[in-house]
Amino acid sequence: MSIGGQPITESCECLSGKAVPATWRAGNWLQTEQTASSYWVVIPACNEAATVREVAARARRYCPNVIVVDDASSDGTERVLEGLDVTVLRNKVNCGKAGSLARGFEYALSKGAVGVVTLDADGQHAPEDIPRFFEQARREPNVLLIGARRRDQRRARFWRYAANCCADFWIGIAAGLSIEDSQSGYRLYPSTLLASVNIPHGRSRSFVYESEILIEAARQGTVIRTIGVSVGFRGGASPSHFRPLLDGLRIAGMVTRKLIGLSLSSLGLSPLIQRGGMR
Repeated sequence: MSIGGQPITESCECLSGKAVPATWRAGNWLQTEQTASSYWVVIPACNEAATVREVAARARRYCPNVIVVDDASSDGTERVLEGLDVTVLRNKVNCGKAGSLARGFEYALSKGAVGVVTLDADGQHAPEDIPRFFEQARREPNVLLIGARRRDQRRARFWRYAANCCADFWIGIAAGLSIEDSQSGYRLYPSTLLASVNIPHGRSRSFVYESEILIEAARQGTVIRTIGVSVGFRGGASPSHFRPLLDGLRIAGMVTRKLIGLSLSSLGLSPLIQRGGMR
């Protein structure tokens, strides 16, 4: 059995060097392969030349439709992808993660995608977990899935973990439900959700965008579930693009506006702050 022309083995190597066990029976692979052809994978990348090719190639094993959005990289990210059977979209100017995701979503939806899996280009997310998203999506096609990291892995960097916990709490308050690992970029978005939300995605909203879409999804009644995923160490030399203090404050500001808008609506007043949408 193969997906995307590549053989499926009982275990696959992550960039961290740890094996990711295959947890699906052989009988499920055909169904998962058929599901995979209806989905697209979007990988935003900014100066990730050291890792993006391997990540994209491994993702291609499990989904035939892979998009890499090169966010005006200056390290040859676009060049290292040459010869790989993936779609490469290059931003002429840096648009941030939000802008890159939005562009990837738009392209995938234009091709008839049933849903979109997103993962980072730096090697932290194991593409070998992609079939697990597809298997769950096959059972529940309109559910938003978050790839949740183990708490011990999230605690590896204290300040980042503290910022993530604060984000989990406040995003959960605004969404009206508990959301684990709200800052994980490893997700599966159903196309029904992507087609219905209209959230600003300017460069300054890179990580705000991913938080806000969770709130909008919950408010629209989209079911949100988590799937445990394997996480490796960053494979490249580039630093994380997430800045705990600045991005944490931006997320807090967005959540505050959402809560104020919700409070005004509950009082029957015309909201001063409109609910966001992808634009």
